[in-house]
Order: sequence, then C-alpha cells, then structure tokens
Amino acid sequence: MSALARKSTVGAGVSLPIVGALVAIAIFLVVGSLSSSIFAQQTVAGLAQGAVFGSLALALVLIYRATEVVNFAQGEMGMAMTYVGYQLTLWGLSYWLAFTLTLAIAFVFGVVVQLTVIRPVQHRSVIAVVIVTVGLFILIDGVVSWIWGADLKFMAAPFGNQVYHVGSVAFARQDLGVLLVSILSVILLWVLFQFTKLGLAMRAAALRPAAASLVGIRVNWMLAIGWGLASVLGAVAGLMTEPTQFLQPTMMQAILIYAFAAAVLGGLESPAGAVLGGVLLGVFLNLVGQYVHFITSELRLPVAFAVLLVVLVVKPGGLLGRRQVRRV
Repeated sequence: MSALARKSTVGAGVSLPIVGALVAIAIFLVVGSLSSSIFAQQTVAGLAQGAVFGSLALALVLIYRATEVVNFAQGEMGMAMTYVGYQLTLWGLSYWLAFTLTLAIAFVFGVVVQLTVIRPVQHRSVIAVVIVTVGLFILIDGVVSWIWGADLKFMAAPFGNQVYHVGSVAFARQDLGVLLVSILSVILLWVLFQFTKLGLAMRAAALRPAAASLVGIRVNWMLAIGWGLASVLGAVAGLMTEPTQFLQPTMMQAILIYAFAAAVLGGLESPAGAVLGGVLLGVFLNLVGQYVHFITSELRLPVAFAVLLVVLVVKPGGLLGRRQVRRV
C-alpha cells in the first residue's frame, strides 16, 4: 500500500509569543515617546518611513500570493509612475490632481504589464518569470533615463515644511502626511479585499485559481487587476518617498530592498505582515540610527538584513507567515 504525501497549511493565526512581543514593542515605544521628545520625533519619522516600506512590501506580497514570484521590477514601476506625476505637475496640474491621475495611470500600467509581459510566461517555470521581471527592471530604468534624463529633479513638497509642536516634541507635517496617505491607501485596499465581490474574487483567484475558474471567476483578469493594484501601491510609495530625497531613476532601488526585507520579516504570504514588517523596520532603523552612533546611513541596509536574519532563524515563515507541514 503506497503512502500519499501532501502539503497542508497550518492556520495563519498569530502565536502568543509574537503577540506578546508586539505588545512589548508598543509599550516600549509609548513609554519612550512620553519620556523623550527626540525619541518621539524619531518614532513618528520611523513610522512614516516604515509606512512607505509597508506599502511597497504589500505590493510585493500581492503578486507573490498570486504567482509565488517576487516582482523585482516593483520599485522601478513605482519610480516610473513618480516621474509621470512629476510630468503632470510640469504641465500645470496641482500636486493632488497629478497624484490622483498618477494612481489611475499606475493601475492601467500594472494591468498592461501583466497582460503583455507576464501572462505569456506565467505558466512556465518560476525562473522564467523572475528573468522577465528583472528584464522589466532594466527596461523601465532605461526608458525613464531616456525620457527624463538621469539628473536630479524636484517636486513641490505636498505637505509643506511646517512643524507641529506638542509640548517639547516637534513633528514634521511631512512625516505625518506621508504616514496618513500610506496608511489610508492600505486601509482602502483592505476594504476592497474584505467587503467587495471583486476583492473576494481576487482572493479566490490568488489562493485557489483552479477552483475559482470552476465557479466562473476569470482568473487571468483577476491576476491582471492584482498587478494593477500592486502598481498603484508602488506609485504611492514612490510619490511619498520623493519628498525625502531627489527624484532620480535610482530612487526606489534601496526602498525595494527594504520593502523586500519587510515582506519577508512579516511573512511573504501575509498582507498584514508586510505592513507590520515595514512599520517595525522603519521605526527600528530610525531609532538605531539616532541612538547607536556607529551605525551610519551606509550601515542601515546591513542592519536591516541582520535583523531579518535573526527573525528568520527564530521563525522562518516571518512574524505572521504560515508554516507548511507535510503529512504522510
């Protein structure tokens, strides 16, 4: 009698040790913010930076859940859409009108990329899709440099340079605005997936494509819409990153690496984990940069991966990821 092996997924519930650790971190941040104005300022700035990481990490997770492939061009897609927003402002549009139109263009761009570039190879080997996304990375970078040039450019700060004072603590309006926009985009996406028929169909197409097609869901179109939404999140990340640095073709490459670290930290199959991983990573890097003096800006990326390595050794599936168990 032969043995049949199969994989089953253990529920994605969060374990008590992780809940305890997250609660401890929250208490630490609250107490530290109440006792030190510098700590509070760095925490808010870290939350803003982490929200950007989380937005791009969520885009990576959306595509990974559907294809089990990391889109290495995700950051460059966001960078290209940031240039589109920049061009719209040059044509005389206000920042927020250009922002809205850019998100619409980003959605169409993501859908077109999936239909024309990804779909022809999506049923081949994983390495074929990976190579295509790497090629897309190089292509987008070259096209942007060809159209707009590689020199530094600037966009008007969407939130201004105003600083709010709460007691002895100063909060930059820019940080608060980036945090608000990034969190709002994630909440809107969560509402779409949880409370609409389209979101339900997209979740079914990503998790059980064969079963979804049997009940009439157009799986290929759901995947294309998923790529469109991921492109929108990338555009949000790019537009929120630009005020803190210059607009240039390489602006999202480091952000993509941080976002990938955040996605793996939270769990590559967990959208909530991606956002949580981004926020934790952003706050941690800001606080370490402030209080550990030998860790300069050049060491931020190695430190991020050192933390990632420690977490993966302790919990390989990430904080909110699911582990696979083989039953015989």
